[in-house]
Amino acid sequence: MTAPVKHVWIALVIVYVVWGSTYFGIKVAVETIPPLLAAGSRFLVAGLLLAAILAWRGTALRISRRELGASAIVGVLLLGLGVGLVHVAETRIDSSVAAMIAGTVPLQIIALRLLAGESPARATRISTLAGLLGLLLVVAPGLGEGSTALGLAVMISATMSWTLGSFLSKRLALPSDPFVASVYEMSLGGLFLMVAAGVFGEYADVGSATFALDSVLAWVYLVVMGSLVGFTAYAWLLQVAPISLVVTHQYVNPLVAIALGMAFLGERPSPWALAGAALVIGAVYVAIKSEFPRKASRPASAAPRGTPADQTV
Repeated sequence: MTAPVKHVWIALVIVYVVWGSTYFGIKVAVETIPPLLAAGSRFLVAGLLLAAILAWRGTALRISRRELGASAIVGVLLLGLGVGLVHVAETRIDSSVAAMIAGTVPLQIIALRLLAGESPARATRISTLAGLLGLLLVVAPGLGEGSTALGLAVMISATMSWTLGSFLSKRLALPSDPFVASVYEMSLGGLFLMVAAGVFGEYADVGSATFALDSVLAWVYLVVMGSLVGFTAYAWLLQVAPISLVVTHQYVNPLVAIALGMAFLGERPSPWALAGAALVIGAVYVAIKSEFPRKASRPASAAPRGTPADQTV
């Protein structure tokens, strides 16, 4: 399947900007909306909207019990514990720092592959070590600051859950249609978060102040742009563009998040954190170049689920 170059770049810019901006959107949303409730309702609504769109287009949504179980596992790991914990972390850390930490996910996936007995290229292994050193530089400035340290720990836990979910997703019997799989992953991950919000007493915190205009608008942006438009553009790119081009979002998204945080939230990452972010982005760049050589004829759909291409918030 081929597509006009202009359309490919439009979709790529959407993924660059939209996914990079979700960290900013989350930060604004959780200013007044309880984090688990914000994340759970976001994914539940997005899943239902996507299901309605697919049904309107005549796409069959029925899946097997095995596929439902696999979707539940991936949905909880990626969206429930992964992105849901990002919402929690951003109540305690800057959105730019969250994005820097999330940028290490491709390197964490490579580390898991090493533990599983795979043998990535030497450049990939070296870049992984360098990127994890960059992660240490990012988190070091906040390690001694109570709430910030907790936020950093939660964010790292979120990336580890996302990494595990991405790693397992290509080993589980997910629905063959990625859009159908996303319906179930978002819906089940959202349901998990809604239950978790009840367990942790977030519903008791809901009041008139919860639905501040800025937070509600940010939540709507996350539902429509982050979960629907961004994913649709990404899924389309996986079918029509070389994987080596698609995965470049991994080192553009953190830059967008850092810029938005500094411009609109007054965030000022420390020099050490910025140096760490640069090291992480460089390491991801080297790893991607090593893992996905530049082959213009190679379709992105050849990339298995769970590769460094699988990342979004």
